[in-house]
Amino acid sequence: MKIAIYTLGCKVNQYETQAMEQELSRRGHEIVSFSGAADAYVVNTCSVTAVSDQKSRQMLSRARREHPGAVVAVCGCYPQTRPEDVRKLDVDLIAGTGDRMGFLDLLEQELEDRRPMEAVDRVFDRRAFEILPAGGLEGRTRAMLKVEDGCVNFCSYCIIPYARGPVRSLPPEEAAARAKELAAAGYQEMVLTGIEISSWGGDLKTGQSLIDLMELLSDAAPGLRLRLGSLEPRTIDGDFCRRAAKLPNLCPQFHLSMQSGCDETLKRMNRKYDTARYFRSVALLKEYFDRPAVTTDMIVGFPGETEEEFAQSLDFIRRCGFARMHIFPYSIRPGTPAAELAQIPAAVKESRAARAAAVADEMRKEYLEGCVGQVYPVLFEQAKGDRFSGHAPNYTEVLVPGSENLHNRVLATRITGTEGFSLLGELEETP
Repeated sequence: MKIAIYTLGCKVNQYETQAMEQELSRRGHEIVSFSGAADAYVVNTCSVTAVSDQKSRQMLSRARREHPGAVVAVCGCYPQTRPEDVRKLDVDLIAGTGDRMGFLDLLEQELEDRRPMEAVDRVFDRRAFEILPAGGLEGRTRAMLKVEDGCVNFCSYCIIPYARGPVRSLPPEEAAARAKELAAAGYQEMVLTGIEISSWGGDLKTGQSLIDLMELLSDAAPGLRLRLGSLEPRTIDGDFCRRAAKLPNLCPQFHLSMQSGCDETLKRMNRKYDTARYFRSVALLKEYFDRPAVTTDMIVGFPGETEEEFAQSLDFIRRCGFARMHIFPYSIRPGTPAAELAQIPAAVKESRAARAAAVADEMRKEYLEGCVGQVYPVLFEQAKGDRFSGHAPNYTEVLVPGSENLHNRVLATRITGTEGFSLLGELEETP
């Protein structure tokens, strides 16, 4: 059968789609484009904001409208958190965020029986981590390894704990085995991903934490560059930094979840740190690593944020000196405590987002300019016109001249300049 999957949302969703595509291919199905002809159309949904829900509905409606005779199936965070809404749509198979392999069994059954089915479980009853195939599709240079699922932080703006349930961790021996498989398959880099990877190991009751897993994976696959997904500031302490700095294949790019640089706003968000603790994490990383790329997310216009609080956030991000930031105007997520608070006008949110983005761009340019003259091992991925593009360990794009195919090669590259938000380089070694 021909099956098409459309993915919305985070890297975990992307990972799970990859895993489903690999398994469907293994079962003999053909993975095709969502815009083409297929026997079944699957939408792997996101529900982080009301806009995400709307996009999910639009993709499901499009699939039904354009392909009335095909099976239309939905899985992911939207049906997990809003099953009553999804039932109103013309969908053949409804599932949530759990048991992806079981979902594929139901999809195959739906293709045969054409009888509407629903399989949405009780998310807080989950205790086991579902082990899925690691990696990506053929031709990928960078693979993802999902090592954790679930979150119990219950930030006031976030629905994800209700979509993903409690923390579950990939057992360390399974993680090591998959890292070795990725290395053997020819990947050059592995990204550890999850809903909240800082909590890895907490449910295993072995006393192990994320740094233990990192050391294990570094030893298991020393030829793979190791990159971390988003981290909570509590992860970064002296012990973590001392041990992490000794890992020869760890990429020095650390995405520290921030959301606000104002203590009062962080309290309303129900974040588990203040700006002093966050800044300590940034300072430790810069102490133990040579010009690490510390990146973050920032929400502006959160309910109750005054102009003074926003100014505090701007001052704070300047102190941190981020290499890159993602700026988001606050978006209401129905069903969360923040949705019930007095909201900031849209125009104010957009204005603050633009002001914060301008500061972020200044810091990003300053970081990139500091890379000039450095030599980095660049993982090359694709041609871009008469140049080849890759990423340095700090996850900055590097462009080198020439039409030679450098795909999936890691080559020492001297940085000679900048172009926009990319680095320009020259190879220091013969391909």
